[in-house]
Amino acid sequence: MARVEFNPKTNLIEQAAYKYTLQDVPEPNLYREIFPYTEIPKIAFNHRHVPMFVPDEIWITDTTFRDGQQARSPYTVEQIVRLFDYLHELDNNSGVIRQTEFFLYSKKDREAVIKCMERGYKYPEVTSWIRARKEDFQLVKEMGIKETGILVSCSDYHIFKKLNMTRKQAMEMYLSIVEAALEHGIIPRCHFEDITRADFYGFVVPFANELMKLARQANMPVKIRACDTLGLGVSYPGVALPRSVQGIIYGLRHYAEVPSEWLEWHGHNDFYKAVVNSGTAWLYGASAVNCSLLGIGERTGNTPLEAMVIEYAQLRGTTKNMRLEVITEIADYFEKELDYEIPPRTPFVGRAFNATRAGIHADGILKDEEIYNIFDTKKILNRPIVIAVDAHSGLAGIAAWINTYFRLEGDKKIDKRDPRVAKIKEWVDKEYENGRTTVIGDDELEMVVREVMPELFKMHESRVK
Repeated sequence: MARVEFNPKTNLIEQAAYKYTLQDVPEPNLYREIFPYTEIPKIAFNHRHVPMFVPDEIWITDTTFRDGQQARSPYTVEQIVRLFDYLHELDNNSGVIRQTEFFLYSKKDREAVIKCMERGYKYPEVTSWIRARKEDFQLVKEMGIKETGILVSCSDYHIFKKLNMTRKQAMEMYLSIVEAALEHGIIPRCHFEDITRADFYGFVVPFANELMKLARQANMPVKIRACDTLGLGVSYPGVALPRSVQGIIYGLRHYAEVPSEWLEWHGHNDFYKAVVNSGTAWLYGASAVNCSLLGIGERTGNTPLEAMVIEYAQLRGTTKNMRLEVITEIADYFEKELDYEIPPRTPFVGRAFNATRAGIHADGILKDEEIYNIFDTKKILNRPIVIAVDAHSGLAGIAAWINTYFRLEGDKKIDKRDPRVAKIKEWVDKEYENGRTTVIGDDELEMVVREVMPELFKMHESRVK
């Protein structure tokens, strides 16, 4: 008979969760009905719903210097330290951006870690990432790092095809590595690679149960990072495992009793779901979501850190004391110092993310920029709204460009019915009648304004001085 007991977390009498044991199958379960490989993966539903459970605290961890470095030219030590400073400045001792992880294998990696640790910041805490090898823990301990990530692949694609092991052999190897970490006094963070193609009840939950046993024995945390390695996670209600984000988080909490503060989601954006999946992980019980700056990472990238900063603010109703304008400084640093091209329409960081060209939108902005701007981007991100002028901008677009570019407010604003705006529009129309296809540049519009509205230009110059 199933045991029943009162659960103080839910204030309900509940039936004790079934304890799943390892299913050491002779052949890999590749879920071919869902992942046929020669076709687009399928999203299967079983119409099972799990309860939402938002942790008391939620936060962000960073992988810019680990996963983020695997998708671009390696950063120099100086660049790593500067980006680490930016993360600290963005967090501003709020504890929202709680950790960042580093490689330790090269001399350059270790030098960067030492320099970052010498900063003495509480947030983000420096952690590491190592291979599942016992000898690597000595390196972690020598560096004085308290927590390290360990790769523990959990799908049969990896266990059978990459490691050439059985599930039992893989689990035994992983557990021995975790035991070694605990013996060294290092908090292990187990990266459950490819969890969205893994046999959840046949391997993932039994393995997590064994990890929780080790944690209790050692009286130390053993953290779990659920890694959506190929971005296959889905957050739709009623979707079936292994692709269900909420099912994975609920299952780890409920069937393996992993505390929320030890549970983390690591998403990739292969199917455009990285941000929503990370938010879903928060909502269903994971305290942490793992991100990288600008989402730079393998293939289509990781969950963008700046996106989850904004998501945090939406879910919590506060930015705590984070300095969100640092997001713009980070974007500028990537483009100017790292020669990284950010697609201009990338939310929050692209040059044109809050730009408008459409005449009807510009007309609304003329009346009140709140009509067509997502929030006060100048106040929050230090990014004033941008008006781009092209063949479709019309009188409203030109007037809106003048007002935003010259920072005209109140009764000083130029109305779209101003005859001087019509003169500028005549010039713009001729440009496109002559075959132009590109947006009119600010410098070009400045030149026309100088001719048509010289007094406005002089006022702008005096303000700048």
